[in-house]
Amino acid sequence: MKRLVVLVVAAAALLAPAAASAHPLGNFTINRFSRIEGADHRAYVFYVLDMAEIPTYQAGRIDARAYARRIAAGARLQLDGRRVTLSPVATALAHPKGAGGLHTTRLELLLRGPRLDHTAKLAYADTNYAGRIGWKEIVVGATTRSESGELRAYPKNLLQSPLDVTSVTGELHPAGGPPPKLATGRELQAPDRVADSGFSSLIGREHLSALVILASLAAAFFWGMAHALSPGHGKTIVAAYLVGRRGTPWHAAALGGIVTVTHTIGVFGLGLVTLALSQFIVPDQLYPWLNLVSGVLVVAIGATVFRSRFRHRHPHTHGPGHDHHGHVSGPGPETGPSRGSLIAVGISGGLLPCPSALVVLLAAISLHRVAFGMLLIVAFSAGLALSITGIGLVAVFAKQIFKRASFDGRLVRLLPAASALVILAAGLAMTVRALPKVS
Repeated sequence: MKRLVVLVVAAAALLAPAAASAHPLGNFTINRFSRIEGADHRAYVFYVLDMAEIPTYQAGRIDARAYARRIAAGARLQLDGRRVTLSPVATALAHPKGAGGLHTTRLELLLRGPRLDHTAKLAYADTNYAGRIGWKEIVVGATTRSESGELRAYPKNLLQSPLDVTSVTGELHPAGGPPPKLATGRELQAPDRVADSGFSSLIGREHLSALVILASLAAAFFWGMAHALSPGHGKTIVAAYLVGRRGTPWHAAALGGIVTVTHTIGVFGLGLVTLALSQFIVPDQLYPWLNLVSGVLVVAIGATVFRSRFRHRHPHTHGPGHDHHGHVSGPGPETGPSRGSLIAVGISGGLLPCPSALVVLLAAISLHRVAFGMLLIVAFSAGLALSITGIGLVAVFAKQIFKRASFDGRLVRLLPAASALVILAAGLAMTVRALPKVS
């Protein structure tokens, strides 16, 4: 009993907020900011690159000067209709700590343009990291307010729909003051971050005693359960499917197991892509395709369930329409979930790997704790599956209660058909949302 209490206390300590931090826009983002201004009778571009944990991990050692030259080539400035050359004259690089013991990147550049003796019409386009998700912001003028504080304080109300400005036009006025200064020291090291108190913080624990490992696995299991209750992972679809196909508690448990296996394989597969194929496949661009595959799977499942319900609406007859007693037979027996459809539902629920799980895998490789990281991911996936299994069990038992209670029989009979329509609607919505992002 005493050991159990110690384990619970240790797990609670691991669930408490840790000292690490995570990128507020997500672990995959590459964020850019440009400020075009006149100073010292020249045109200048102050450029900031803010990369989250996974792009930073993929980049490896960053050569600030090489990055500056490449970014200068992608920052295209025109004055009075003519393309001008931007030359990097100063750089400042820092790697603030991020989730799971990984680092993020903040690179500040000062790009110098030609002399500016008159007000010029400008056209500016930032073509760097085209197609990568993240915050994209451009402002003109030294005093113009930045929505993100130059990528230091992202507005909380815009985290789900970040700014996406990659080109501007306007006027650039000459000025004789000194050119912009880059950040140094603590100011460069401490951009805005959010507390990393969740699953990804577990891999960075300094001392791994047996008790800490057990408590970490318990905490990972808890975070998996909590993650399953957030939007996504097909909870509505699982419940509707089990109602529509006369699911049993065994089917709910099987779905949980399939979700565990699928999510674990998905994390390891995405980790392989991140490590070995990042030059050919960008990991964050796989998510829309995985969403599309999930949506199509769910539509197919919904259509199968609805077709099954439609078949069972019509009475089955013997011979000319009567049984051997001369009465019309009722509906045929309903069939339970097929193995194929059960697997498809489980795959659709676990196909999208949690980004935090990928962070844990990469951090485990970086910290030489691969076995521990894999155990954490399996525990996380098991917790996710338990929540989905619990939701499935609630749906199964709720339908049984409806059947036993004195509700209108027609209402009970309509539940499976309504469930099929719910699955179809959810699958169509997932597919429609994913289609614009895969183009």
